[in-house]
Amino acid sequence: MSLAVLTSVSRLRSLYRLKQIQAHMMSSHVEAEVLLEKVGRAGVITMNRPKVLNALNLNMIRQIYPQLKKWESDSETDFVMIKGTGGKAFCAGGDVRAIAEDGKVGGPLPVVLFKEEYILNNAIGTYKKPYVAIIDGITMGGGVGLSVHGRFRVATEKTLFAMPETAIGLFPDVGGGYFLPRLRGKLGLFLALTGFRLKGRDVQRAGVATHFVESQKIPELEKQLMGMKSASTEDLSRLLDSFQSQSTLDSEKPFVLENHISDIDRLFSSSSVEGIIQNLKADGSDFAKKQAETLARMSPTSLKITFKQIQLGATLSLQDVFVMEYRLSQACMRGSDFYEGIRAVLVDKDHSPKWNPSTLEEVSDQSVDQCFDPLGEKDLKF
Repeated sequence: MSLAVLTSVSRLRSLYRLKQIQAHMMSSHVEAEVLLEKVGRAGVITMNRPKVLNALNLNMIRQIYPQLKKWESDSETDFVMIKGTGGKAFCAGGDVRAIAEDGKVGGPLPVVLFKEEYILNNAIGTYKKPYVAIIDGITMGGGVGLSVHGRFRVATEKTLFAMPETAIGLFPDVGGGYFLPRLRGKLGLFLALTGFRLKGRDVQRAGVATHFVESQKIPELEKQLMGMKSASTEDLSRLLDSFQSQSTLDSEKPFVLENHISDIDRLFSSSSVEGIIQNLKADGSDFAKKQAETLARMSPTSLKITFKQIQLGATLSLQDVFVMEYRLSQACMRGSDFYEGIRAVLVDKDHSPKWNPSTLEEVSDQSVDQCFDPLGEKDLKF
């Protein structure tokens, strides 16, 4: 082969390699999983994994947390706004499949991710500046942790809220033990155990969102938020109130659980999960039957852990709730139901988990209490 041909081949290879590097750099740039930018007086966080409904992973947590802390002490930043891209989801949850896969082989992710996620959630709950979450679309699990502890949560008709963890052998974490028992009556316990889904205006009526704004008005709301010259809590509240007052969609529809609130308070008032099941079966109404059927599909261990979590969380500080929930997360990683739940719901998708133990009666009080035991040096610290 001549020198000219060799040189030509070498050039082509170099060019090809350069194009590969450029393509990788461009894709890395285009596919940044979370966008962090300063617009006017606002620090703006945009969840940017639309193909996986903006699911929250460790990389995103590690970008969001330090930026939040910087904005908190920055005199040029008045408030923080968080939103999602793609039009379908704010954030559909944490990357539980990755946690399960790593946990199975004894990897570090279950320790690291839960710890850092809860520290981020606590930072949002104790943030010194107003925090506005635009929860337009699916908001579950980890997405709830990124929004519900902030000062303002704006729902739209596309919002779909749920804490569905008992169906995957987990518990409603990310501070569920704090905000759920503080909803009216037994509503929080009901949502925690059943994973019941709330949609649109009902997310605000339940007390999970602070405001309801029609999704078509969100671009204008964001524009006005980012254009504010000064943005105190009162200023933001007035702006959000004004957008809410212009949003009449579904205002005539009653709260989806309106006719069942007194039933929920009555049926879910018990000193045990078994007692709740007995209440539901004895009641015999269609609503009660449906809830009994739902609970029968959930992990018995998860139901009992969740019941105690909500009971204890009612009187704990937010920080103490996260310490408790971290202990619970590690207990779930030591058990088998979480891995089986992920297999049944997300991997094989047969939705037929084989829980172990398979009945509530087989889950002893002692085994539940052990899940709440301190972890000593391994406990979550702030």
